[in-house]
Amino acid sequence: MSFSIRHVNENGLDLVRLTDDNNGTTIDVLPDHGAALHGFRVRDAAGSLFNVIDNYRDAAELNKEMSRSFKGPKLSPFPCRIPNGEYHYDGRDYRFGHLFADGTAIHGLLYDKSFTVTAEDGDGAAMIAMEYQYDNADPGYPFKYHCQVRYELHPNSTLEVTTTVTNFDSVTIPIADGWHPYWRLGGRANDWQLQFYSEAIVDFDERLVPTGGLTQYGEFATPRLLGDTFLDNCFVLKPELVSAACELFNPANGLRVSFYPDSAYPYLQLYTPATRDSIAVENLSGAPDCFNNKMGLIQLGPGHSQIFTVRYKVSIG
Repeated sequence: MSFSIRHVNENGLDLVRLTDDNNGTTIDVLPDHGAALHGFRVRDAAGSLFNVIDNYRDAAELNKEMSRSFKGPKLSPFPCRIPNGEYHYDGRDYRFGHLFADGTAIHGLLYDKSFTVTAEDGDGAAMIAMEYQYDNADPGYPFKYHCQVRYELHPNSTLEVTTTVTNFDSVTIPIADGWHPYWRLGGRANDWQLQFYSEAIVDFDERLVPTGGLTQYGEFATPRLLGDTFLDNCFVLKPELVSAACELFNPANGLRVSFYPDSAYPYLQLYTPATRDSIAVENLSGAPDCFNNKMGLIQLGPGHSQIFTVRYKVSIG
């Protein structure tokens, strides 16, 4: 098996490109922009390379839109929304200084940070590792931790993404982790099939904040067309799944994306944008607002680490 790694600049963006030279599958990563997954190209039924990641056209669009649409980056030290950017932890009240337009804190603090590439390896797979050291920069999160992200492209168009978070502080810190890639399979999402194995849907209020309740949910337990279903919801995945936790499939061209999160990602957030040409499939360690509701919140002791892994497999047919 032959793999290669290249550093390229395209449309003003500095990419690290992982390639399986046997079948042409390529992965594009943006270390300078939250270690974002920018491309996952596979050969379609016609033999052409097709990117299943909905990304930004160029640097100008990324710089304008990333903080609004968050296509592809690392979500850390929390995913989704924290209302008013406020939470109570270990006897103290905290408020984030960096807030979204709606007044919430959203998608963490690393989505726009530049990660440093620390390792590359093309032996048996194409691998790149990168890291970011967070040093209590935001008043709402006055802690120190280290985030390492490792992308590995394996044979058969399989990408494994591993995140290791280590507490560099002297106190126990609250933390959660996630990803925010948008997936496209050609045509409109209405015509794709969706399947995922959930135990329950997380009950939201009108602000998309969990109320603390769960409701049994199984509408997509078997593959069904997405149709005009709108999703901006979080689901609790069934534990110890052997098969994919979630699959997207386009019957028109045979493109399929299968998601295999490990047990550290027990939540699945799904979002269908108004354009209906992609869908965000977000593997999360904790539910939205977990700093307050404690749903999946990890309390990481000094010097301790937590590992999160998800595999994506793209296939035809």
